Amino acid sequence: MKRNEERPLVFSSNEGNAPPLDEVELVRRAKEDPEAFGLLYERYVTRVYRYFFYRTGDVQDAEDLTARTFYRILKHLPRYQERGLPFSAWVYRIAHNVVANWLRDRSRHPVVGLESLRGIPTPEGDLIARLEEREEQEALIQAIRRLPPDRQELLYLKFVEEMSNAEIGAILGRSEGAIKSLYHRTLVELRRQLRGEEEDEPLGNPCP
Repeated sequence: MKRNEERPLVFSSNEGNAPPLDEVELVRRAKEDPEAFGLLYERYVTRVYRYFFYRTGDVQDAEDLTARTFYRILKHLPRYQERGLPFSAWVYRIAHNVVANWLRDRSRHPVVGLESLRGIPTPEGDLIARLEEREEQEALIQAIRRLPPDRQELLYLKFVEEMSNAEIGAILGRSEGAIKSLYHRTLVELRRQLRGEEEDEPLGNPCP
């Protein structure tokens, strides 16, 4: 595994069996307390790594991007202000920007099929589990893989991370209404593909 000077240390907690801190309080403490930041790191590192693995398809790249993201979180956390959305939206916004820059620098957009996430720890009730309950699972997976990266990312955040439209909008830099519209158009496109109908519009058109 490549070593990156931006990789944060993995802190350990000495709080014993104390109940987990409320996230708002944990974030407040993490701004000044390295141990609290370690707890915050442990809470999000698997989710952030899984997100990068989905976006890059490479374990080493996902590890390096995860390290880069937590370096930025550590750097910018003192200036973080709660604005009505969960802290996770801020974390994923940083992760989204990190991977967007990474992809732009390499002029490539590799996408891993959602079925590849079977080897990555995922919460119960995630998208894969739901897909496996459907008779036409493989056809649906293939249809998802044909979508543009932003629509695949939307589905990942909504079904795997179970985020709201407002949270996804904060991550992707779009309004809640734009995400709702994009989600609707994505579902329409998936149905059209599964029915073998011809598409009416280019997939890559941005949502108004």
